[in-house]
Amino acid sequence: MKLVSKKDDTFLWLLKRVIHLCLKSLGLLMILVIIFGVIDVAWTIYHRLNSEPRFILTMGDILMTFGAFMVVLIAIEIFQNIILYLRDDVIHVKIVIATALMAIARKVIILDYDELDPLYIFATGIVLLATGITYYFIHKLPEKTLAEPPVYEKQQTSDT
Repeated sequence: MKLVSKKDDTFLWLLKRVIHLCLKSLGLLMILVIIFGVIDVAWTIYHRLNSEPRFILTMGDILMTFGAFMVVLIAIEIFQNIILYLRDDVIHVKIVIATALMAIARKVIILDYDELDPLYIFATGIVLLATGITYYFIHKLPEKTLAEPPVYEKQQTSDT
């Protein structure tokens, strides 16, 4: 067993404090991103409804609005990741995978299939499928299994 000196312990504590302060700063900045994102969604809807023909959204307008909504929702998911990390000092795999799944779904929603190479669309589908399968399996595993390493019990031997 390696002993940690008092100097190393203080240095590691200092590094952890710096990371903690950086996470708090990121949380504050993410709140600003979310607020500006909501304003952008409202502004986009307002402009789309006020352009000719008035009060009618085209399919492109709807997809643009969905994309703006999804960006805000992804920002909220990232904010949740930051908050959970500040509380637990653990990266919650379920939430990270859910955020990735939402980001990929956003990409699929806003893709212009007429302009893209079929291989790009196929690759995006594979990434979406792989992330969905990963989320499914992580969601099915009990929380205890994800949080703790496996514990192996000693086999009992009989004295016969």
